[in-house]
Amino acid sequence: MAEIEPPPRLQGKFAAMLVCWILGNGVLFTWSSMLTIIDYYLILFPNYHPSRVLTLVYQPFAFGTMAILAYHEAKLNTRKRNLSGYILFFLSSMAVLILDLASSGKGGLGTFIGICIVSGVFGIADALAQGGMIGDISLMHPDFMQSFLAGEAASGALTSVLRLITKAIFENSKDGLRKGAIMFFAISVLFELLCAILYAFVFPKLPIVKYYRSKAASEGSKTVAADLAAAGIQTSLGESTGESKQFERKGMKQLLWENKDYALDLFLIYILTLAIYPGFLSEDTGKHSLGTWYALVLIAMYNAWDLVGRYIPLIKILNMESRKWITVSVCARFVLIPAFYVTAKYGTQGWMIMLTSFLGLTNGYLTVCVLTSAPKGYKGPEQNALGNILVLFILGGIFAGVTADWLWLIGKGW
Repeated sequence: MAEIEPPPRLQGKFAAMLVCWILGNGVLFTWSSMLTIIDYYLILFPNYHPSRVLTLVYQPFAFGTMAILAYHEAKLNTRKRNLSGYILFFLSSMAVLILDLASSGKGGLGTFIGICIVSGVFGIADALAQGGMIGDISLMHPDFMQSFLAGEAASGALTSVLRLITKAIFENSKDGLRKGAIMFFAISVLFELLCAILYAFVFPKLPIVKYYRSKAASEGSKTVAADLAAAGIQTSLGESTGESKQFERKGMKQLLWENKDYALDLFLIYILTLAIYPGFLSEDTGKHSLGTWYALVLIAMYNAWDLVGRYIPLIKILNMESRKWITVSVCARFVLIPAFYVTAKYGTQGWMIMLTSFLGLTNGYLTVCVLTSAPKGYKGPEQNALGNILVLFILGGIFAGVTADWLWLIGKGW
């Protein structure tokens, strides 16, 4: 393929950033909705620890699916993968809504098993859409990655704000909680449909997106072909020996070895975060003057500061690019484990809110620093592969974290 010039003034950059933000929101919106209405599920299923069990069910499906997809990423049709993810989110959100309406908001083991099954489907959709999108936009402008990751955090912040509003409107009754839950998943159904439409018909036709995908295709990427075709651009990879050498790329093992520190950083970021959020914050922080609002406020503060943290790297002087200092910062976060333990046992709610805010801030900030720095210097196909590898380590960290979250229950009779 001939050398491709970037479009004048990077046409469509801000539109692409907005779409990436919405698509990032869509990757976690349904799951954030389920976590945010956890007070409803705690009343509906008081003996099943839903804040921990649902997360524990979600993660093996997400991690297992992502491992398979990461291994085969070079041969996958990214367009079909991402669309499948968003459509699966749409259908599973609708399933939660139908399940609640069909059961008339009653608890019981059967209903809980149904919700657990849907939680597993959410995990599969997450691996499809999140891994596919991060791999896809890793070969584009770093601002797209920042917008996508900020959108992920915004899903938690938006659902938390909506949850606080609905709790205030409907008060603290079981029926009121159910109305809020129904509203959440009705919004989720519409939002995931919007994401599927944006990815299918708007994102691939933006000039700057076509430029980056065409550039990746010129470097040997096969994963972008379907999206380019949707934008009216046909690509073909030559078969000659010279062209084959041109399209040579580093293998998964080599990419992992060269970025093992970044992969470990993401694993450690999320094992710590998910060992505390949401299970510990929902069930183990004691009772304080905020009463039933306490867990909701903590989750809202985590989500809000996670969102703030993902925008900090936009300030160039605050964007940490040193691999050594990123790793040092990630390891230093583990001081939060004894800090949360002591605060839950002896501290006031103000200290707990401050710690939770710091947990969210550092989670968002360090995630963006790693994922915007790692792809630099690689060809398009390698950036896509690396994006998939790093998402696999994120999900591995989350899986390990939600498992470690059960350790807080030692000595509490369950």
